[in-house]
Amino acid sequence: MDTDARRPIVDLTEEQARRALPLKWGVPEGVLPAWVAEMDYAVDPVVMDAVQGALAEGITGYPLERDPRLGEAYAGWAARHFGWAPDPEAVREVVDVTAGVRVAIDVLSGPGGVVFPTPGYNAQHGLAQVTGRAEHLLEVPTSAERCEIDLDALERLFAEGAQTLLLTQPHNPWGRVFTRAELEGIRDVVVRHGARVVSDEIHAPLVLPGAEHVSYLSIEGTHDHAVAVVAASKAFNTAGLRCAQLVVPSAADRARLDAQPMSRNDSWSPLGVVAARSAYDLGDPWLASLVERLDEQRTLLASLLAEHLPEVRMRPLEATYLAWLDASAYGHDDAAAVALERGRVQVSPGDSYAPGTTGHVRLNIATSPARLTEIVERLAKAWR
Repeated sequence: MDTDARRPIVDLTEEQARRALPLKWGVPEGVLPAWVAEMDYAVDPVVMDAVQGALAEGITGYPLERDPRLGEAYAGWAARHFGWAPDPEAVREVVDVTAGVRVAIDVLSGPGGVVFPTPGYNAQHGLAQVTGRAEHLLEVPTSAERCEIDLDALERLFAEGAQTLLLTQPHNPWGRVFTRAELEGIRDVVVRHGARVVSDEIHAPLVLPGAEHVSYLSIEGTHDHAVAVVAASKAFNTAGLRCAQLVVPSAADRARLDAQPMSRNDSWSPLGVVAARSAYDLGDPWLASLVERLDEQRTLLASLLAEHLPEVRMRPLEATYLAWLDASAYGHDDAAAVALERGRVQVSPGDSYAPGTTGHVRLNIATSPARLTEIVERLAKAWR
């Protein structure tokens, strides 16, 4: 592990961000993007050096079917950060987290439906349908303070025939961290019904001070019915390098996955493997600076909202750099559209995470303090 002092977070200029983040910054001139989950920060130079070194060596061919060094790197990372680590043999490469969720459901889940708590990550709406299963939305009321999963409702959905829970934790867009007690409660319901859990833990590195990530797989009695999907990409801004990991503790489940045709799980990048290994092995100093910056941005956002948008309701932001805002007090059903039209700010509309939701948006705070300040000031002009 790198033991150097923390490496600083470098803010991208608008010109640099438009080059580096073509999706997020592919907005018209004069619009500030605060939507897709990418950060306006330069990549950790240690990770960038590793990728550039791989390119200089001509590593642009097909990746290994499984790189044991990646499993070892992730296990070391998890031990340091979460106090729990899988067997390195449990780690399997996938192209990204959503693809990992899809292949896990495809191969390991029964034919019954998939329970998807909402609000939920918009790219994963419809995964049940893609995998030939019914989607059962487990709605968490938008008025709820802590966005807790209703275990009685989960029990009913399993009793009605659902067989898989897609759990996102830390949660996007709630921005909260499930406690060990909550996860144990979920486990008990799942075990009673012989169901499965696919736990999307991509935001685990981004837990902020005051909270602690507990992997679902660290809960006793989960290894025979669960997998976790993890990645360094969200924390290290390397989504375009295309490599996430499935953590599969059951040897029988690994055998089923390994026996699948290549076409079911293919196309991760060797450069993504290099970036992930580098992040897991050497990225701790940069990540520490990032978490500190995001904690500062969280505090700044609360202050800006209190000053400029006091009627906006924000649930406690415990993890991620994505704030779930209830702006319904200002009377706009489509608050995201109003933000773009009147304020020239692009945020993610709430109904893409919870169909039928009005007045909610998801706001990305992973930018400079000055840019975040301008974003909130523009939202105030648009909504008030």
